[in-house]
Amino acid sequence: MTYFGLALGCIFGAALAAKRKGKLLDMMQYGAACGIIGGLLALIANIVILRMG
Repeated sequence: MTYFGLALGCIFGAALAAKRKGKLLDMMQYGAACGIIGGLLALIANIVILRMG
């Protein structure tokens, strides 16, 4: 689940940078930042789900 959030965040970040007409390095930076955020959110969600069960 964490890797899914990481991948989804990377795709979202790269698409966001491309929409704003960013260059390759911009897309990589946005992808990395959004990937980290997505991975952390998925990790927190995973912990909450495991604690509830």
